[in-house]
Amino acid sequence: MGLSDYGHIRLGADGEAPEFSYPAWLGMIFSAGMGVGLVFWGIAEPMTHYVDPPLGLAAARTPEAASLGMQYSFFHWGFHQWANFAVVGLAIAYVRFRQQRPGLISETFRASLGNRVDGGLGHGINVLAVISTVFGVATTLGLGIIQINSGLGSVADVGFGAQQQLMILGGITIVFVLCSLTPLERGVRYVSDVNMLLAGLILLYVFFLGPTDFITAAMTNAIGDYFSNMIGMSLVMTPYTGDDWVERWTIFYWAWGLSWAPFVGSFIARISRGRTIREFVLGVIGVPVLLSMLWFGTFGGSALYFELFQGAAIGDAVATEVSSGLFKTLELMPGAGVLGILVLALIVLFVITSANSATFVLGMFTSRGVLSPSRWMRVIWGIIQVTVAGVLLVSGGLAALQTISIVAAFPFMVLMIFMAAALLKALRNEMRQKELHEAILQERLHRLLVQHEQADRPIDEALEDTLEEWNSRGE
Repeated sequence: MGLSDYGHIRLGADGEAPEFSYPAWLGMIFSAGMGVGLVFWGIAEPMTHYVDPPLGLAAARTPEAASLGMQYSFFHWGFHQWANFAVVGLAIAYVRFRQQRPGLISETFRASLGNRVDGGLGHGINVLAVISTVFGVATTLGLGIIQINSGLGSVADVGFGAQQQLMILGGITIVFVLCSLTPLERGVRYVSDVNMLLAGLILLYVFFLGPTDFITAAMTNAIGDYFSNMIGMSLVMTPYTGDDWVERWTIFYWAWGLSWAPFVGSFIARISRGRTIREFVLGVIGVPVLLSMLWFGTFGGSALYFELFQGAAIGDAVATEVSSGLFKTLELMPGAGVLGILVLALIVLFVITSANSATFVLGMFTSRGVLSPSRWMRVIWGIIQVTVAGVLLVSGGLAALQTISIVAAFPFMVLMIFMAAALLKALRNEMRQKELHEAILQERLHRLLVQHEQADRPIDEALEDTLEEWNSRGE
């Protein structure tokens, strides 16, 4: 759609200016999207695959295993994930700002279902979107809390366990609930701006003061492997061996992205007023994927370098505690103490941004799609999210978070297929109406020219009089 004739259609009135600048827009997309996940898995995933290679395709703890680790990290955090958000976000932004309808998931099906979306069927779709969002965000909150707990253990020697994680969750809750009481421009935008600035500074610091040559080479190699094997990796299953690796990794990631799609898609739609479809697609899919590759290449590449050439035992640390790889790697960097504190602050900001954005979207879903839900509605949803995340952390930690993501995602996956079809139908209808309008206009102008040519009247005068007449009728 972004590269087709639909690409020039604006998500708003024709000629309407975007609500947010490019940097602010991209920063909010990235922060609300996968910020917490990237920090948590940026080192943990490549190192896990290095210790236990995917599908037995390489021997453990070898250069081949390291290459596979980077390749599959790029795959899991690449185009597939962000395409989920783009489908939902584009559909909602189109009906909300182009068709001036409420920003509800059910409204995206109106082109196919008609007025049936106003009844029980539409309510069922919206309820399903709310459930998927709550559990998807709870998964991310849980991962962020686990990572913060690990960071506090490294920086301040805090113990690691459910009790500490619940205390951290309580502190985070107070901050993001206070942020949720502010308007979107101040609450989410300013936090995400600080977030992206801090993330960029840390990324540049690790890239240039870390093993820069190795990072660059590993990233280049991983990009080539990703694009060369994308289709094969997308379709791989293991029916002949019974290996559950695909379920534990690829399907979990895709399910996580699907469960996040209503939330992230709706939030991206909310901040994308005035963008064209082409800008939206390239901004939501292209830029975040490049940033994700840069993040994994820098942090994952640094960890693999220290492991392969300096015997840093980061792989053993990740095997014992998945979230420990990040801070174990940072200990090997110059200025490790300050860097660890900054990364810890970054994780906290990412968690706050994600939670704050989610309360905003859930408030929209349960307030008939209004652009600015009430503050108390957002507070209520914030408390619900925190409660669900706390229960999952206590009941099973990371395993429980992964399981609930897959369970919550499957029904919404089916809805997304029909959502994409409905969006395409709506765009086709708009293009047909535009073509019909242009054909009628051309025919009227043609008749006008013929009439005034026969009357021997100057064409410019005839056109001027006709335009004044059409404008007076609002045509």
